[in-house]
Amino acid sequence: MSVTRPPSPARKATRAGAPQAPQDPAVRPVRRGDLDSIVALDARVTGLEKRAYWGSLYRRYGASMRAERQFLVADAGGRVVGFIIGEVRDWEFGAAPCGWVFAIDVHPDARLAGTGARLLAAICAGFRRAGVAKVRTMLSRDNNLVLSFFRSQGMMTGPFIPLEMDLDALPRDPAAGPAR
Repeated sequence: MSVTRPPSPARKATRAGAPQAPQDPAVRPVRRGDLDSIVALDARVTGLEKRAYWGSLYRRYGASMRAERQFLVADAGGRVVGFIIGEVRDWEFGAAPCGWVFAIDVHPDARLAGTGARLLAAICAGFRRAGVAKVRTMLSRDNNLVLSFFRSQGMMTGPFIPLEMDLDALPRDPAAGPAR
């Protein structure tokens, strides 16, 4: 005789069968007390602890309380499980004002449960309130995880082509003084 057990209250399955955090995270503005969790999440993903960098971003985007700058977190019962940062940029490269997402991350244990989608939806709602109708982002061409996420949310290739060059390839400007 087999016994059917109810799902564990600690985890439940999503439609795709992926684990979901026990509590759907609430999206809210970042608080200074969230920085340790954000630094740890970023370090887990990138392998680098960038405490000064995240402090700077908090001061610029979190503490500024300006509608065109947003730093949001996904909070699951007091635990930060994700974040997103963006801003409205005006007339870059001749484009009308639009929202730019330049950072997003979700703790691996909270992925595939809609956390990233909630974060993106919240920042897009903020961009709409700021008066823009388009959102953009840029990412490394080999970041398949984030590329797949943004595409699953309806984003596609935009009208711009990113270009770059190494400054070491340029001759030194004699007016700049001696190389350091």
